[in-house]
Formats: sequence, C-alpha cells, structure tokens
Amino acid sequence: MSAVLVEESAPVRAPLHDRGARAVLALARFEARRLLLSVPVVIAFVAYVSWIVWRTRDSWDGHPVLQDADRATQSMPMLVGLAVLLGAARAVVRSERHGTEHHFSVLVLRPWHRMAGHALSVVPAALLTAGCVAGQFGWEALKAGAVGHGSPAELAVGPLTVLAFGALGVLLGRLTMAAFAAPLLVVVLLFVFVLGTGPSGASGLSWLAPVVATTGPDPLPSDLLGRPAAWHALYLAGAALSLALLAVAVAGGRTAAVRAGLVLSLAATVTGGILQAGGATPSKELTAARERASVHPELTCAEHGGSRYCAFPEWAPRTGTWAGVVDRVQAVAGGSAHDRPLVVRQRIDARYGPGTDAAIPALTGAGQVTVGTAWGGNRVPEFSSAVAAVLVAGSEAAGSELCDGRMVTVMWLSLSWQDDPMGALRRVRLDDSVTGSAIVLSPTDPLSMTEGQTDVVRRLLENPPAGTGARVKAHWAELTAPGVTTARVAELLGVPGPKKADSCED
Repeated sequence: MSAVLVEESAPVRAPLHDRGARAVLALARFEARRLLLSVPVVIAFVAYVSWIVWRTRDSWDGHPVLQDADRATQSMPMLVGLAVLLGAARAVVRSERHGTEHHFSVLVLRPWHRMAGHALSVVPAALLTAGCVAGQFGWEALKAGAVGHGSPAELAVGPLTVLAFGALGVLLGRLTMAAFAAPLLVVVLLFVFVLGTGPSGASGLSWLAPVVATTGPDPLPSDLLGRPAAWHALYLAGAALSLALLAVAVAGGRTAAVRAGLVLSLAATVTGGILQAGGATPSKELTAARERASVHPELTCAEHGGSRYCAFPEWAPRTGTWAGVVDRVQAVAGGSAHDRPLVVRQRIDARYGPGTDAAIPALTGAGQVTVGTAWGGNRVPEFSSAVAAVLVAGSEAAGSELCDGRMVTVMWLSLSWQDDPMGALRRVRLDDSVTGSAIVLSPTDPLSMTEGQTDVVRRLLENPPAGTGARVKAHWAELTAPGVTTARVAELLGVPGPKKADSCED
C-alpha cells in the first residue's frame, strides 16, 4: 500500500481591504433599493413626476425662456430630499430599533464601513432626481417657442439638494440613533425651506438655502441674471460630501483618506459659500451691462413684411411670431395703417435685477411698438393691443391717453382676429372682466376702457354684424379721428351704442 502526497495550493483570498470595499458596495446597493422602495420616497417621486407632467404641459404658455426654465427644476426636488432624509436616517437606526446591532460584530464591515454604505445608498436617489430634472428641462427645451440658454449649474441644484439631504439624514441617524429625530428635522426643514419662512431675497444669507428663487414676471437675458450658480453648486456638493464624510468619521472612520476628504470638502463648502455670497451683490460690470440693456440695448434686427423687428440675441427666433401678430392686426385695419411700416423693439428694465417688476414707459416715437421678453397667453393680446393703439393713435404714448371712441377701434383691431376674441378681451383687462370700465394691459403704459366702450366692443366680438371688417376699412378715417364718440363708432359699425357718454372717470 502506497501513499501519494498531493500538494494543494492555498485558496487565493482577496485582501481584507478589497473585501471591505465590496461589502460596502453590497450594503449600499441593498440600502439604496430599500430606500427607493420605501413609502415616503415612492410617494415623493410619484408626486414629483406627476407635478412635472402637470406643470410642463402648459408652462410659460408654450414659450419658455430656458434661463428661467432651469431654475424651475429646483423646488420640487426639495420634497424628494426630505423623503430621502427621512428614509436614510431610519435606515441607519434600523439595527438599533430592532435590537440587532450586536450581530454586526461578526461581519467584515466595521461601523464606519456601514456608514459609508449608508452614505452611498442615497446616490441612486440623487441620480433618479437628475433624470427627472433632465426630463423636465428637455421637455421645455424641445418646445417650438423655447428661447434662451439653460445653466448646467442651475440644473445641478435639484440632484445636489437630494444628495445633501440624504447625507444629512445619515449623519443625523448616526448622531442620535433615535427614530424620532429625522421626522422632527423634516418638519423643521419643511417650514424653513419649503413653506418660505427661511431667508429670502437676493442677500448673501439667502444663498445658504438649497434653492434661491428669483424669478420675475419678465425674463432677463442670461448674461444679465447675475446669479452665482456655479459657486452655489460647489457649495451644495461640498456640503453633501462633508456631511457624508462626517458621518463616516463619527462612526470611527478616521483614516487619512477620510480626514483628507473631509478637509477638502469643507474647504469646497466654505469657498462656495463665501463666493456665492459675494456674487449675490451685482458687480460694477454687471450693473453697467444692465443699465445699457435697459437704456441703450444692443439688439438684433430683422425685416418681416416691411416692418422692422429688433430683439435681444436670445430672442431673435421669436421675431417671426411677433410679425405674425402685427400682420393679423394690420390685415383688419384700413387706410394707411393697413401697410404702415412699424418698428417693433424688445425692451426690458434690468436695472433692478431678476425677480423685479419694473414699469416700462411708453415710446413717443411714431410707429414704434414695444414687446417684452415673455410671450404666449395674455402677452399676445397685450402686444396686439399695443400694435393697434399705435396704428390708431400714432404712438404708444398717444395710445395710452385715448379716451374717446377710437378705443373701440383699437380693441376691434386687437381682438377680432383671435381664436377666442371674448376670452382675449377678458385676459387683456386687469380685472378679467367683460363689463364695466377697466384698465387694458399693454407692454408699456396701460390703456383705458369706459363702460360704454366695453359694451360696444363686447357686442362687436360676441355677435359681429355681417361686413364689420369692411365697415372698418370703409370708415377708417372717421373711426380713427380724434374726438369721435363711442356712439358714432357704434353707429358706423352697425351695433347699438352705449347708454352712457364717453367719460374717462367711468
């Protein structure tokens, strides 16, 4: 009987460091899946996606300005971030709540490894938020009426907010090991950030919040916004990484890599915070640029149908749309107004920065019409009313002072050709009414309608007599003569006159 000596090689084992890294990633995948499937996070994402679909279908009336659309992606991710904060904190304290903490002593993972896994588990939620942001902004950018340029730094705010809130939840869970701490913090953050009780305005302190909304009624060119978006993104990224590394350090992970990462991330947070606070105050160059854009703007001009249209470079694709409105108004006008060359100029008042509503004075030059940076919806009848007033009165300044029957002619030119004339009449009036006296909105100084003029205009738009358009052209000279009464205009157009005489005080 013989014996054979067989030499077997020892099994190759991965270094402990590699096995620890793999275990951390495995834990991160497991916790990420649990986090994304938790009830608060699922509800938050369903609400987020539903809000995107509901809002983006009709946002900006189909004519978004992308430097405003990018900031519109920032608010809703805060609610997702609060849900992620709650889920991440509960995941950290799960073992404490269930009494299984002592079982982890037999695993490869050390406590700080587990904190690293929990911190990494919030990354997929941030990436999913980034996908939602990209979908919302992409939808806006693909609309036919979109103009302007979005900012990658502004678009990064939503995902970074979710990342920072998730890291804060991990740190909170590690520090307190109490299940009630996270819900309490969510309530506090809800009141501070979401319900608007935190710092507001354009001050440096307001930029410490995740989202700083400064959207006004009239968009500004992207180079005039003056928002320190890049520094704010650095601030949020540094804060998210600092919170995550601090949670790891508190759990015992005080390795050289963790300490170095914590120092660098804190430096990034402080740097971004200081520079964004300084950037909140407009520089001399930005102030001068806003002044030039408000007083002597550099516009790009194009010819359409004999009229000249001048716009800021980002709005140049929209001149054809404005020309379409001018053509429709002139098509129903008579006399020389039918083909009178106009100069349509885009005007803004950017001297006070975004988020302000500054009045723009009417132009006194003949044949000059103002158009704003917003478009669609109410802005269409407002612009058409300004065009009609210039065709009838000669200038914007003269049109804003109309008080006689010519106002009926102006409103007929402005509204008769639109798909829903009565709806346009309602939208263009300040009080959304179709009876009584009212202020008529315009890109510059408003117009004014008396009760009698409103009655005549309403009759013309609700049930216009046959041949009204022909009557307007045939009696154009008298319809646009200074001092013509509303009763005479109604007689010329074939509708009953008003019960009251013209009066600007009606």
